[in-house]
Amino acid sequence: MLADIKLAIRLQDLDYRVAELTREISFLPKHIAEIEKKLESHERKLEADRAAVAANQKDRKRMEGEIQIQQQKISKLKDQMLDAKTNEVYRAFQHEIEYCEKEIRHAEDRILDLMSESEPLERNVKAAEAALKQEKTQVEAEKQQARERTARDQKELGELEAERKSIGSQITPKVLAAYERVRKLRRGVAVAEAVDGRCSQCHLTMRLQFFQDLKRSEQVMYCESCSRILYYNPPESIEKLAGEPAPAARG
Repeated sequence: MLADIKLAIRLQDLDYRVAELTREISFLPKHIAEIEKKLESHERKLEADRAAVAANQKDRKRMEGEIQIQQQKISKLKDQMLDAKTNEVYRAFQHEIEYCEKEIRHAEDRILDLMSESEPLERNVKAAEAALKQEKTQVEAEKQQARERTARDQKELGELEAERKSIGSQITPKVLAAYERVRKLRRGVAVAEAVDGRCSQCHLTMRLQFFQDLKRSEQVMYCESCSRILYYNPPESIEKLAGEPAPAARG
């Protein structure tokens, strides 16, 4: 196989890996941003649940305060009843006391409702706190793994780019220019194997003479359809694959 062909094949392998690493390096920050965004949404949900618990407790205290106020009113009204001069005034005090007692019952009922509502809210907060703690640990671990993976990728990318530059200095400029041009046009695939007389990429059936010239590997040849650099990889003989010499022909 021609040196330029070997170099072009290696160049394409490098470019495949470079593209893969570049995608991974660009993906990792997006992945971290996504899991952090998810974590933030869970934190906001927890804060909302905590706020609901706090509001519930505040309402209960307000109701308890309202009960105390009404109880104080009742106590004052009862004291005033003792000084009532007429039945009409006495009954008026009784109505006031009954109203206060009704307000107390309403407040007590509301407190019971709030206590019933608070139980699932508090359970949600405790469960969310435990889940969030675990999620934070997992997110930090993923972030650390991403940093380590990015560092490895960048190191490998630097090594590949150095090798690519070295190959670029060894390959024939005309072949390199053709490689780069076709790579841009053909989604990164500039080199193709000829298999069964066809280009393995565009599947064009080659002219017989063209295929014979390609098999001789005397010059760099390009697909007449897609312009990719072509190479022919001859099949291994059974003897070579087995590592044994072919038996001598019988006379």
